[in-house]
Amino acid sequence: MRYDDFRRSDDIEDRRDESGGGFGGSGGGFGLPIGGGGLGIGTIIVLGLISYALGIDPRVLIGGAEILNGGGHGQIPTYQTDRRSGNVKRGAPTDPMGSMIAGILGEIDDRWSEIFRAAGQTYTGPRIVLFRNQTNGGRCGMAQSAMGPFYCPPDRQIFLDTGFFRQVETRFHGCQGSACKFTAAYIIAHEAGHHVQNLLGILPKVTARQHAAGSKAEANALQVRVELQADCLSGLWVNHEAKKRPGFIEPGDIDGALATASAIGDDTLQRETTGRVVPDSFTHGSAAQRKRWFMTGYQQGTLKACDTFSAANL
Repeated sequence: MRYDDFRRSDDIEDRRDESGGGFGGSGGGFGLPIGGGGLGIGTIIVLGLISYALGIDPRVLIGGAEILNGGGHGQIPTYQTDRRSGNVKRGAPTDPMGSMIAGILGEIDDRWSEIFRAAGQTYTGPRIVLFRNQTNGGRCGMAQSAMGPFYCPPDRQIFLDTGFFRQVETRFHGCQGSACKFTAAYIIAHEAGHHVQNLLGILPKVTARQHAAGSKAEANALQVRVELQADCLSGLWVNHEAKKRPGFIEPGDIDGALATASAIGDDTLQRETTGRVVPDSFTHGSAAQRKRWFMTGYQQGTLKACDTFSAANL
């Protein structure tokens, strides 16, 4: 992936130099409810190989319907933090990893602004919070590296432990060179896809339907559609970015993203961790589904093509 000419976003809060992990007791987060919808997502380490799931913080989806915004384009909510040091920086980072992330966010914001503007709407991008190990996740509670990247809907923020991307580069099979950078873009664009869902009012509606669901399997099935749509929206961004900047995709990039989508399919993760596959417990979709919906967004490049909720067959 060529990203030297990407516009660097200043909407970055860099907490990587916080002392003590940067988490204190004054945040407005809430814990993972017991007996919830079973929508948890996170990082699983199996035989030294990182397998991970991407998505929205589970505490929001399971128990946070009442704090989600209604999908409007109003003021971004504030949050409280307990900063143990003054080493929190705002703006585009200058280190290679931070600069790459700022560039990806800048291009994501620009392309989605164009898409929303064409539909007569206004797009307000998310903020990315960079951290190491753990930090205050605002109204989504503690953000930990073990959770993987996630989007916090009430605060409209994406939380990223940059060590996660280094693990992808060093341990993730099939990811080399440019493809690793493109995999990072796919992951960030997936989280930005959740932000788009939030702005469009999709997340609050789905959360309400999950609370009204008659079974855990029904709630999980709704979550699968949320995650596959985010994969599709990630592919949609790649489509528009490729038209804006021909040549930004390099050989092997798409294959690398598809390899990532396959590795984080629910069936792949379950097979590696338990040796068996239970489709009713899926929350993100199978490897084949994740690849299919990313490619749908990439090939068609329209919001209509990413309507997983109307699709009879995922």
